[in-house]
Amino acid sequence: MRIVDVCAFYAPRGGGVKTYIDRKLAAGPAHGHEIIVVAPGKEDRTEIRGPHARIEYLAAPRFPFDRAYRYFPDQEMIHAALDRLRPDMVEASSPWRTAEAVASWRGSAPRALMMHADPLAAYAYRWFGQVASREAIDRGFDWFWRHLRRLDARYDLVVSPSRSLAERLAEGGLRHVVTNPLGITPGEFSPERRDPALRARLLERCGLGPDATLLLGIGRHAPEKRWPMVVDACMAAGYERPVGLVLVGDGRERAKVVRHVGENPHVLLLAPVYDRPALAGLMASADALIHGCEAETFCLVAAEARASGLPLIAPDRGGASDQARDSGGEVYRSADAGSAAQAILRFIDRGVERLGTEARARASATRTLDAHFADLFARYESLVSAARRAA
Repeated sequence: MRIVDVCAFYAPRGGGVKTYIDRKLAAGPAHGHEIIVVAPGKEDRTEIRGPHARIEYLAAPRFPFDRAYRYFPDQEMIHAALDRLRPDMVEASSPWRTAEAVASWRGSAPRALMMHADPLAAYAYRWFGQVASREAIDRGFDWFWRHLRRLDARYDLVVSPSRSLAERLAEGGLRHVVTNPLGITPGEFSPERRDPALRARLLERCGLGPDATLLLGIGRHAPEKRWPMVVDACMAAGYERPVGLVLVGDGRERAKVVRHVGENPHVLLLAPVYDRPALAGLMASADALIHGCEAETFCLVAAEARASGLPLIAPDRGGASDQARDSGGEVYRSADAGSAAQAILRFIDRGVERLGTEARARASATRTLDAHFADLFARYESLVSAARRAA
């Protein structure tokens, strides 16, 4: 099959979507398929990733709210690319304009919508969650649910990467939803990379001794990640137990995060770590991963932490909640610093060393992206075969 992924949020310095796409470019040819990613870029160019794998960049303007990304300015450029590439299977990786463009393309190839984003959780629930119930917010944003239902009617598959999102989409009236959990890149993350000396150095930089609990947060400095709330939770828990927090990341809200941390000696801010072995060593050397975002569709960083042998402390909604429960960690009330602080204390009181040992024993069972792609390509093969028979 020739699979074309129209991916609006692929960028050289991207996060989880970039990790996912990079692995797909390797996994597709290994399964006998050609993978072509169509992404917005600085200029028209082709990047060859190997036999039967490439990225076709289309010249596009910068995204105004995050300069690391660009966006497709019109549907016609997407239609022209699809006409030229003639896919057997086409994907859209965003539920916004890209999905509309792929849905309206006049080609006959089956279509799949990949729910890499959950706009309601990232924006509406976050903005109005303090004053209205989720049901009331859904009613107020029924226009978006209508939009999703229209897309659902025009797509053969709507692929959800987590149980919690799939259940919400089905409750919202979508009929083509399938759950196919994502996973990690195999071979990168392992408890064997744990380095007690690194852990001690990080705690020392947090002004704490080796008996303290070392929490790790990784992700963009963006409003939906709620890093100030995570900092507040760690500070509150720190009044009762010694807790150090290492935050790894950057983004448009970095200045706000820096101001919020202030002179707190127990919070260490680090730049993004793009070296994968170094990141794997950092992950394996903490005591737990703490996450603040309830809008994750899957939460790849949580899966990487689980593969590194870390328990998770996460909100009770979104993809990170599935990961936390499966890791033997703790969940807390979303967007609630007090509840998060109590979850940290529960985690410590249950026994950090014991929970870490149990998490490391389970690490090898973490789902891989290869398993995800094997399931995904099998579904695509079935759809393409049916389309060819019908033709």
